[in-house]
Amino acid sequence: MHRLLLLFSLFFITLYAGMVDGVAILVKQEPITLSDIRNAMNKDGKDLQTTADTLIRAKLETQEAKERKISVTKEEVHEEIVSMAEQNNLSVGKFFEAMQSARDLSSSELKAKVRQKLLNKKLYSAIAFSHMDPPSPEEEEEYYQMHMSEFSHPESFRVTAYRSKDKGRLQEKINNPMFYSPEVSSEEMTFYYDKINPKLAQILNETPLQSFTPILPDRESSLSFYVNEKSEPITNSLDSVRERIANTMMGERRGQVLNDYFARLRLNADIEIIRLPK
Repeated sequence: MHRLLLLFSLFFITLYAGMVDGVAILVKQEPITLSDIRNAMNKDGKDLQTTADTLIRAKLETQEAKERKISVTKEEVHEEIVSMAEQNNLSVGKFFEAMQSARDLSSSELKAKVRQKLLNKKLYSAIAFSHMDPPSPEEEEEYYQMHMSEFSHPESFRVTAYRSKDKGRLQEKINNPMFYSPEVSSEEMTFYYDKINPKLAQILNETPLQSFTPILPDRESSLSFYVNEKSEPITNSLDSVRERIANTMMGERRGQVLNDYFARLRLNADIEIIRLPK
């Protein structure tokens, strides 16, 4: 009998030791494991301290959302994915395929990321709502004068669009512009900044001349633009960009409010560093 009890004791001690060995950080008694940290470091390429801080912040955000009873429904996740697909001119099925190809995300992983994004958005709004005032017209004008280069852009872009159903072939073309394959088609195009998707306009604006844009999803194929020429830049008037300036300034204030909030939350939270990966 004593021997049996001893065996059970040794079993539970070993089991507990294994559990503790796997835990790196406890945030209000909820674990972040060594595996969580290693996986995040491998995925994001960040150093140990930055990764640990990011995971602690994420854990605090999840706990805060739970305490505030903030949730996201399956319908909300689906609606957001439909919206994302439409923005990229793709069906939902093709959008899932594009994300799998471009970012190695399965449909379940993408849904989880979208759910977390929506949850954070609701949480951030709840925290920041009572701590922020919109910028005054004088503040908007001051921001405009200090960041005028941000409101200058070419009126048009002359590009060569390269498409292929084989992403690997398209990448070969990007790596070696002299590469030819019948699987990669090309088309000369001219885009006008104010008449195209704002995200595409930003990508083209940020891409240097005689360079390729990153590979973009395009219905059933992959797409990259080679920027041949940009017209002379024009500068938007203050009145035409007031809304953009206000949104940018509110975003910056929101970020500061949230950083301050979670810094205080972390300071007062029960956080125990057990051990970190070597």
